[in-house]
Amino acid sequence: MEFTLKTFIFYGFALTTIASALVVVTVRNIVHAAFSLMVTLFGVAGLYVFLQADFLAATQVIVYVGGILVLILFGVMMTSGRLEMHIHIERGQLLLGGVIALMLLMLLLTVIANTPAWKNLTDDGTELPPTTERIGELILNGPFLLPFEVVSVLLLVALIGATLISRKEVRDE
Repeated sequence: MEFTLKTFIFYGFALTTIASALVVVTVRNIVHAAFSLMVTLFGVAGLYVFLQADFLAATQVIVYVGGILVLILFGVMMTSGRLEMHIHIERGQLLLGGVIALMLLMLLLTVIANTPAWKNLTDDGTELPPTTERIGELILNGPFLLPFEVVSVLLLVALIGATLISRKEVRDE
């Protein structure tokens, strides 16, 4: 296996993602966990870029980092005066969780090892077309135009309805 700059960057993203994910589940301060989750989600977006899935990477950053994570942080800040949680985990629960995690890891590795389609994958250096362009063509020129427009109108109606429901009534007196 040849180590190039691309390989080192990939391993950097992978190690950063795994390390920050471990911090998310082990740290006691929920704000620190949320910021570690942000690093994890950015790392996953970087891995999507390495898979040449640029649309998925952009969606990961916009939806999860930009939306969901901000929502989590606002929820934490608005609902809790105490930002640190103390959870007591008994030894039996920890052991059971470890055994289940190990069994799931073994199952995942078995599936990966026995999947024939993954055994012959090689990087031959050919550039793949951008996924964003292909998705745009399918939505706007292909068979998904009508469902796309229906969902657009449905979201517009939902936004107008939410605005009308949340608006205070102005009474003429």
